[in-house]
Amino acid sequence: MSALDQMYQDVILDHSKRRIGEGLAGADATLLPGESAAGTHHEFNPTCGDQILVRVGLDGDTVTSLTWQGDGCSISMAAASVLAEMAPQTDVHTLRRQIDGFREMLRSRGTAEPDEELLGDGVAFAGVAKFVARVKCAALAWVATEAALMQAGVERE
Repeated sequence: MSALDQMYQDVILDHSKRRIGEGLAGADATLLPGESAAGTHHEFNPTCGDQILVRVGLDGDTVTSLTWQGDGCSISMAAASVLAEMAPQTDVHTLRRQIDGFREMLRSRGTAEPDEELLGDGVAFAGVAKFVARVKCAALAWVATEAALMQAGVERE
């Protein structure tokens, strides 16, 4: 295993233990102080049983919070944690680009070079793209976030 692969594995293991953003800041799309919109979405992976509920809070075009509650493998929980760490204080257009970049990286089957500046710790999941059965695990929170943004009224560009 290369030093880079080991570093990425460490990032995934760390996030699967720390679980940043775990615990919903409101179980539904009810607005919290400082929010102008919010959306929630539940995703389920029938292949392995992983599931997640994501809540995104917005103030205008800025993500104020991304919280989640889930049960699943270390990859799906770590991917949710990475997303919850990077999303707050990001504008929704940047978050959409990050979601698209993450999706592209996972669909590449390990052939695409991920954009580290755009994805931050999300690039740690580049190796997951080589394992088709694990791609849905890594994408679960990201797909739920995209749907939560739509529920909050954020349209695709």
